[in-house]
Amino acid sequence: MQFADIKNDIAFRKIFGNENKTEILISFLNAVLKLEGTKKLVWVEILNPYQMPIVLGAKSTILDVKAKDKSGNEYIVEMQVTDKLGFAKRVVYYSVKSYSAQLNVGEDYFELKPTIFIGILNFTFLENLHYLSRHLILDAQTHEHQLKDLDFNFIELPKFNKTEQELDNLVEKWIFFIKNADTLTVIPANLDDEGLRSAYTEADKHLWTRADLEAYEYARMRETDDIARELLVEQKTELRKQIEIAKKMLRRGTDVEIIAEDTGLTLEQIENLR
Repeated sequence: MQFADIKNDIAFRKIFGNENKTEILISFLNAVLKLEGTKKLVWVEILNPYQMPIVLGAKSTILDVKAKDKSGNEYIVEMQVTDKLGFAKRVVYYSVKSYSAQLNVGEDYFELKPTIFIGILNFTFLENLHYLSRHLILDAQTHEHQLKDLDFNFIELPKFNKTEQELDNLVEKWIFFIKNADTLTVIPANLDDEGLRSAYTEADKHLWTRADLEAYEYARMRETDDIARELLVEQKTELRKQIEIAKKMLRRGTDVEIIAEDTGLTLEQIENLR
């Protein structure tokens, strides 16, 4: 078997947005949100099912996977590869926008259903050590949870370092799959969950069409280009900061060798600033 990188745009949506294999998304949501008993999901409707880009190279027609259950609760599952500026604000904005979009003109507020956001992040976002965290709107003093309609969950892949032999529960097996599938050649042993087993099968690139494989490779190249572009922007921003620091130190008469040591600029760059 040759599994796709689940963090890839095409692979992620092809697996989690598969309307013919909703057991995959159901299993993932139940595991991550710890839904048990009467709260356990048995049916979901995928609101934006996976579609191949019409033109190879065009961006996919969806940004994430959205679904709703029989009660009308909406779920947003998003894969975020890089830590983009304003990510936290965008998560709140996007969730609130999706929440408010439930109402049509003339409908009452009581018809609104909860919106649950799950962000799978390939970078460290929070300062805590937990790879899975949940964020609710609580009273600052009593921690009373009265505003229940917005629920934010984050899976930080860099914080998850368990091996296959150390996996204790289904949520750990799901996170292991998302982070490591492309390094595996067989489905892990002792995997008795139907949804996760289906996910591994759908991730096997040997079963994909040529169009899927071409779109997958293009998405991989585009992602590499995006990361390189963001890194270049960060480097230029940092260089501008160091130049401003060097200018201030020059105005104070600081020795150029000390400036070079403190800023990382070369002696030639500092002399040019004079």
